[in-house]
Amino acid sequence: MTTKPTARKFRIKRRDPNALAPAANPQEPLAVEGSEPKPDAKNKVAKEARESEPSGSSSIADKLDAIRREGFNGRQLRMARRVAHKNDLSPTSDFDAVRLLRDMGIDPFQRSNMLQLVVSREPNETDGRAKEGSNNNSLDKLPQSVLEDKERKPEIDLSPAEMRNREIAEIQRDISKRRRKKLGMLMARLSFFVLFPTFLAGWYFYNVATPMYSTKSEFLILQADNQGGSGIGGLLSGTQFATSQDSIAVQSYLQSKDALLRLDRDVGFKSHFTQSDIDPVQRLTTNPSNEQAYKTFKKNVKVGYDPTEGVLRMEVIAADPLVSASFSRALIDYAEDRVNALSQQKRGDQMAEARASFENAERERRAAQEALVSLQIQGATLDPQAVIVGLRSQINTIELQLLEKELQLAALLDNTSPNQSRVEGARGDVRRLNDQLKELNARMIDASQGENSLAQLSVRIQMAQADLATRDLLLQSALQQMEQTRMEANRQVRYLTISVKPVPPEEASYPRKFENTVVAFLIFSGIYLMVSLTASILREQVTS
Repeated sequence: MTTKPTARKFRIKRRDPNALAPAANPQEPLAVEGSEPKPDAKNKVAKEARESEPSGSSSIADKLDAIRREGFNGRQLRMARRVAHKNDLSPTSDFDAVRLLRDMGIDPFQRSNMLQLVVSREPNETDGRAKEGSNNNSLDKLPQSVLEDKERKPEIDLSPAEMRNREIAEIQRDISKRRRKKLGMLMARLSFFVLFPTFLAGWYFYNVATPMYSTKSEFLILQADNQGGSGIGGLLSGTQFATSQDSIAVQSYLQSKDALLRLDRDVGFKSHFTQSDIDPVQRLTTNPSNEQAYKTFKKNVKVGYDPTEGVLRMEVIAADPLVSASFSRALIDYAEDRVNALSQQKRGDQMAEARASFENAERERRAAQEALVSLQIQGATLDPQAVIVGLRSQINTIELQLLEKELQLAALLDNTSPNQSRVEGARGDVRRLNDQLKELNARMIDASQGENSLAQLSVRIQMAQADLATRDLLLQSALQQMEQTRMEANRQVRYLTISVKPVPPEEASYPRKFENTVVAFLIFSGIYLMVSLTASILREQVTS
């Protein structure tokens, strides 16, 4: 039969909250011993060592200052106090524990001394009073702070539950203190990096920023009616897709440096934005360069194109409403000139090509006509073919008359006693007809042979007439083409129509104080968030 171990009585030693060194971390394992305290011979040695020291406290204070300058952390100091209690010493502080241990020749930070602090609990302690006594004894071995100059407070016996609740309360107070500290640091960072810059931005928008006036206008580019259009061009005519390229070109021109320079020459863009009434953020410097003025121009002149409706929307911002309206009207005039220039160049190129083709055909026809006239003048006759036909008819007539006279002469000669006078007359007619026939044949030969013959001249005149007829056809085709090009060019004419005219505003449109302040807050918050996340990630990477 086994007997239960008898429980031993222990006394709980109250820990002084006003100790110089912090209490042990509750999460760290506590050094527990279940044995009864033995007579402390080592404590007597330490007492004798303290008594053997000079009566003055200067040497002890110097040693304590030297130990403080060594830079021990809280964990090491608590470990030194535990080792001192393990060796039955009574230090007045953590630094005093280090001093006493070193005087005894013990290094409190050796691994062997640290391992000796861990003592296993007594097994099979089932009795409640035994457990209470063991806890009380272990609590008695915890590091305690001893007041140097003040009287030590009377010790109060506490139960383990009360002790546990007391430690939990201390831990909760420490956690809440840390949370308040972290929250305070977070609010300080937010105030410095987010709230203060947002306050400066809001102060600028509400008190410093110059009110700006916005003038809005809308206009669109139209195409002339295309009654004769066909194909894809005819399908797209009258829609926003027919003038989309011209609208984009006008939008690019209104936002270009060319428009800025022209606006500065006509209205004085730079002189307006260099006035002293404008705040320094929005004001241009004295004698600004074109690049600086162009940056301000792009911020204050906004042109948008809506491809679904084909409408150009323009917003012009200036420090004066009348100046803003004048800027808008001038830019609309520039856009109209640009539209006319674009269509005029296209129509001019088409008409120039058609006109050049027509003039070339006309010159070639005139050259063919002059060649025909020169050939007619060269042959001294207008129609050489008619002359040749006339000669042939005359020869035929003479040959018939000659044949008839020869028959008459033959008939007279057939008589036995012909009339001599009639025979002579017939012979004279035959002779004259032969002479005339020879002359006509000679003329016919001259007309049909040689380089200058009527036949050659007639062929050349016929070729010239055919060339002239061809040139007439080409001239007629060129004339039709030029007329068709003119009609097509008229259908390609672009018109700029103003749907919303610029009207000077009565109230300032910019700055939008509340909206801009909120945007500034969001921007600073985002920057702070990104920097915080980056810093935490880098810190984690470095520590790991």
